[in-house]
Amino acid sequence: MPVQISVPKEVAAGERRVALVPDVVRALTKSGVQVAVEASAGLSAGYPDDGFTAAGAVIESDRAKLYGAGQVVLKVQPPDVDETSWMKPGTVVVGLMNASRNLDRVAKMRDAKLTAFALELLPRITRAQSMDVLSSQATVAGYRAALIAAELSPKFLPMLTTAAGTIRPAKILVLGAGVAGLMAIATARRLGGIVEGYDVRRAAGEQVRSLGAKFLELQIDAEAAGGYARELSDEEKKQEAAMVAKAVADADLVITTAAIPGRKAPILVRDAMVAQMRPGSVIVDLAAETGGNCELTKPGENVVVHGVTIAGPLNLPSQLAYHASQMYAKNLQSFLTLLITKEVTLVTDYSDEILAGSLLLADGIVRHPPTAALLAGGK
Repeated sequence: MPVQISVPKEVAAGERRVALVPDVVRALTKSGVQVAVEASAGLSAGYPDDGFTAAGAVIESDRAKLYGAGQVVLKVQPPDVDETSWMKPGTVVVGLMNASRNLDRVAKMRDAKLTAFALELLPRITRAQSMDVLSSQATVAGYRAALIAAELSPKFLPMLTTAAGTIRPAKILVLGAGVAGLMAIATARRLGGIVEGYDVRRAAGEQVRSLGAKFLELQIDAEAAGGYARELSDEEKKQEAAMVAKAVADADLVITTAAIPGRKAPILVRDAMVAQMRPGSVIVDLAAETGGNCELTKPGENVVVHGVTIAGPLNLPSQLAYHASQMYAKNLQSFLTLLITKEVTLVTDYSDEILAGSLLLADGIVRHPPTAALLAGGK
């Protein structure tokens, strides 16, 4: 019997994305996979049910039946208690699990003897690039962050020459030059601003400059394994803070994107630095979900402190759900080539380094050591 994939509607507050889109469903059904999609699962992302049926999917209105029939359940957010209770032991769940922030849900999946792959744990290797959901969704977040900054600013971004005089371009500072930061830089440049970028990884300077932005130089190389940034020493933090403080004070718009996987976001912008900014300036903090890069950020809110608007948006990819879903679905399509054989059966050997690296649970056993340690400590 061919593999049965179930795609439910996301129930997390504010989540508009869907795990698969019709084009990817079409490719899967042509390969022999059976796909069932919950009624209206893609509607909020701009994908109505008839698009899924035309692609070969079955539309299912009964949520419990959908979950119970799926050998593989594809999600964006981790399953909640009800969703977990509907799945049979051995069901494979694939999605963004964010285990350290969802230990209760991981424990429920463990007790239900599910197998779960956490896509945020994918190894940062060349072969996994087409599956890299963190990068695809960060691309969306970086783009949206630049638009939010422009919307909140009382200033034009580009230089304008008008009969009423010349308008000087806005100065935009992007802290963190990962995928989200680079997209924010590129978007801010397209909007006409003068853009500066900073990252503790010196190697990021070439990418920043290639987008037409200035790279703030500090003689620190904090690149760690996998292309992430390591945590800075106390002395390095002082040097960084002095340079960043000056750049922040000079900027009209600041977009912060710095994150450390599995850790609280580093504080880059202090209260005193915000106080030095010009009234009407804007900070958009993409790290709000993990505590924020600005110590004044309030997750999910826009606040005004010292005359500066500080935005702490959550789940930005959901705000551009159509293309975010499209990119996410393509990532899943690539991942499924490792999970489903050419004979349309499920792989049971997870020795492939990509499967092994992203395996959170296997038949109810926690396979990700950091998560196992957190669960053991929270007995």
